[in-house]
Amino acid sequence: MRRPGALAAAALSLGLLVSGCSGTTDETTTAGSGSGTPSADATVEPGEQSQELEQPEETVDPDQATSWGPTEGELAEARDVVAQMSPEELAGQVIVGRYAGTDPAEPAQLVSDLHLSGVCVTGDNVVDEAQVRATTAAVSQAVADSGRDFPAVIGVDQEGGTVSHLRGIATEFPAFRTAGEAVDGNGRSGKVAVREAAYTTGLELRDLGFTWVYAPVADVTIGAADPTIGSRSPSSDPRLAAKATAAAVDGFDRSGTVSTTKHYPGHGGATADSHLTLPALDTPVEELEKRDLMPFRAATKAGAPSVMIGHLDVEALAPGTPSSIAPEVYEHLREEVGFEGVAITDSLGMGAVAGIPDLAVKALVAGADLLLMPADTRRTHARVTKAISGGEVAPERIEEAAARVVALQLWQARVAQEKQVPDDVSARAAEAAQALEVAAYAAP
Repeated sequence: MRRPGALAAAALSLGLLVSGCSGTTDETTTAGSGSGTPSADATVEPGEQSQELEQPEETVDPDQATSWGPTEGELAEARDVVAQMSPEELAGQVIVGRYAGTDPAEPAQLVSDLHLSGVCVTGDNVVDEAQVRATTAAVSQAVADSGRDFPAVIGVDQEGGTVSHLRGIATEFPAFRTAGEAVDGNGRSGKVAVREAAYTTGLELRDLGFTWVYAPVADVTIGAADPTIGSRSPSSDPRLAAKATAAAVDGFDRSGTVSTTKHYPGHGGATADSHLTLPALDTPVEELEKRDLMPFRAATKAGAPSVMIGHLDVEALAPGTPSSIAPEVYEHLREEVGFEGVAITDSLGMGAVAGIPDLAVKALVAGADLLLMPADTRRTHARVTKAISGGEVAPERIEEAAARVVALQLWQARVAQEKQVPDDVSARAAEAAQALEVAAYAAP
């Protein structure tokens, strides 16, 4: 699906083409019915151009912001960049790599060899603050050395609560359920506390060298029957979950860190863990709309730059197919929810999708823009490169995906430049974490 900016650009090109084909003529022009054409007895004199043939050129303001962050100019620049990329470079630009160990040279080499957009840092890759900073610096340098003048995608799961891969290094925030409780009990001031928590989290991550965070969780939990999300969910009430999610997206946007609203179309109603197996959701589409999709709509309206697609068998949208490789799910996200940014898969190394042949290629063809943590990064890069070269992934599809990723990183660089990280960022984050808990505990 082409974004509005792309459609406008196409209209502009068409307008120029028409203009170029409607130059002066010394022949009598005859036309039947139809607007924009001379009447049967009309004559265009030599050296003259029919006023009725003139079409105003449609232009796009390059400074106009898209609904997901980048400006139209940044998106156009990104399209120009990816149009010059080789199949190997295109394949790398849509992969966020998985790596083992704690040596900063390992992910840097992976990024350099495979032209990766970046890597995901997990708890297994972390030793201490100095080592984390060395890792993010090495990956950033690898991207710069490749000639790319936009930042690397360096992401981490830092939701707060149980899912905090920088525990002991970054400020510890409470589980995201606290955000829903703060909004529930304190209304507007609760949303301010949630936004500030996300804002300072984003600043602190930037200070450590990260550009992405895989948060917030927008899943609406069903309670005890939900074994995966639980306290990671902002609420079992979709309206509270929507408000908390939107506030967090706003906070991350302001910080210049790319947020990732997850796990579309909603993991909170699943009674199985997608890390181990493929959960089946038999929820009717009406219930999905009333419960699971509400926070994702709110996040989109708030300017979410990225949405993560979960590994779920959603009967109402694509029965029998993991949502991360189902075209119907990506189409639903784009057409029904209205999301226009980067669609990223959940980790491709999870049990829910283990063993699926050509998993990464299927995800790209279905509509994914970014492939997160394939089980074997090098093998996946080789397979995606082959699929691009052989036409299994259409040129317009891979360029669309890569351009969205590049445009988002151009946005990230611009906002980060405008919003410098304060020297006392850790102290501010600690205050924000405490304020969030106070707001939640003060709830009736």
